Amino acid sequence: MSFFKRRATSLRAEAVTPTRRQLLAGICGCCLGSGLNVSPAAAQIPAVQQHIAAARAAAGSDLQAYMRLVQPLLPASGTSGPTPAQLRAMPPPAPFKAFDNLVFVGNHYVTAWAIPTADGIILIDALDNDAEAEHHAEAGMRGAGLDPAQVKTVIVTHGHADHYGGANWFAQRYGSRVAMHEADWAMMETGLEYDRPELGRPPRRDIVLRDGEIFRQGGTAIEILFTPGHTWGTISLLMDVQEGGRRHRAMLWGGTAFNFGGQPRRVPRLQAYIDSTVKAQQAAQRQEVDVFLSNHTGWDQAVEKNARRRPGGPNPFVIGVDATQRALTVMRECALATMAAWTAA
Repeated sequence: MSFFKRRATSLRAEAVTPTRRQLLAGICGCCLGSGLNVSPAAAQIPAVQQHIAAARAAAGSDLQAYMRLVQPLLPASGTSGPTPAQLRAMPPPAPFKAFDNLVFVGNHYVTAWAIPTADGIILIDALDNDAEAEHHAEAGMRGAGLDPAQVKTVIVTHGHADHYGGANWFAQRYGSRVAMHEADWAMMETGLEYDRPELGRPPRRDIVLRDGEIFRQGGTAIEILFTPGHTWGTISLLMDVQEGGRRHRAMLWGGTAFNFGGQPRRVPRLQAYIDSTVKAQQAAQRQEVDVFLSNHTGWDQAVEKNARRRPGGPNPFVIGVDATQRALTVMRECALATMAAWTAA
């Protein structure tokens, strides 16, 4: 019996525990907290409510996780979410294959995806720090039958420490290259937006990724889509994923929450985010993207989706072209509702 089959039952049990459901219901932190800071009056203006209604309609019953983007604009639920430290302290999920060429090696707070190729592994994001890189990402790869010494490239979706924090572990231990957009290389060199003592140090400038380029390694091609907003250098990724000989087109959205800090930068950043959702939606429609991924499990519900898998059944990660479009619509409408609240304040 394979590693993945042996772990299926225990992973399903872990993923649906009340503790995890409660944690994800109010999840917060750098990349999951919104930091909206709006007044109750601003939340009630008609334009805000119209955009929230549009977001709800697009979310349906399957994309409710993205509605947390406007949680501060909604009536108080009486619950509060965990801190990133609490999420990191949870035992990480067992590694799993979302697809034959896409392996989850993250934790309950932040995701790392390993892509095995004919010329080594591409790792998308590197978790919070060296300890997580070693004990979550590296150990996860070994548990999945992958050799972490073969990590040739770490692609960092944006310059927040919970995504680049473990990159130095792979660079120093295995000589892995680190790739990121120019804007976030510059940000990390001049003034970090998100940093805490327990998070890893920024990697040294290495590969610069550009909008529209195709990053290639070992026969795998990843299209770089520049989607600024979450940071000025956020990138999203478009790639083929396979399962049993069947190909799907996947998009990994590079940064979801509206944690832009105070005025004056928050309005232009949010406008960039809105524009990026339009750009991503057009690309996803054109390329018939039917798999929509995140770099935080609280958004794409990766652990829960894996727990729902059954032998011979449909892959829950394949949500379809329409649902991918709806996910981007939810994010855009939540951003528009937030913009309406901010500008009315």
